[in-house]
Amino acid sequence: MSMAPSQLGAFARSDPSRKHANLEYHVQPLSLEAFGQPLHPFPAFTASVCNVNPSSRGTVHIQNGNFETAPAIAPNYLSTEEDRKVAVDGLRLTRRIASQSALAKYKPQEYKPGPQYVSDDELTRLAGEIGTTIFHPVGTVKMGNLADPNVVLDSHLRVRGVTGLRVVDASVMPTITSGNTSAPTMMIAEKASRWIRQGI
Repeated sequence: MSMAPSQLGAFARSDPSRKHANLEYHVQPLSLEAFGQPLHPFPAFTASVCNVNPSSRGTVHIQNGNFETAPAIAPNYLSTEEDRKVAVDGLRLTRRIASQSALAKYKPQEYKPGPQYVSDDELTRLAGEIGTTIFHPVGTVKMGNLADPNVVLDSHLRVRGVTGLRVVDASVMPTITSGNTSAPTMMIAEKASRWIRQGI
């Protein structure tokens, strides 16, 4: 129990027509109903499949002037047809992987969403029910062309309309990267430190 839960990561395409991987797997040698809940009383592994290029867009809004008031967050998961298709394709790919001969001796049995669910509508609904946020939120303070009314930062990470304030973290990314966000965030920080030193 002293190790990180995800012991395996892998990238894949949700369908062969994709130019690059759009799914990331986090595989854990355990199973539970949700993060923070007790482990299931049976041997299992969990293959969490994530859409790393979602087209759905959510919102984050300040509710009032009190800093202690939590923002209003509406993630809008699976709000586009493309994301719903990727969710269904990802579940089917996971089933295909689990049915390979390398795992046959372990006799894996699907627990969630459940092998009885096969239609696009069923899998879309269940993906929405069991899906959750995982690790890589970005884009809440995106940078870009200031002609875009949704852009908060200019190309040097300066907050529009506020002198002397920059934002330097993964929230500045206009769209999410296809892989983990740690290395790109470090790159952003290195560029920002250079601009600050140069007085840009």
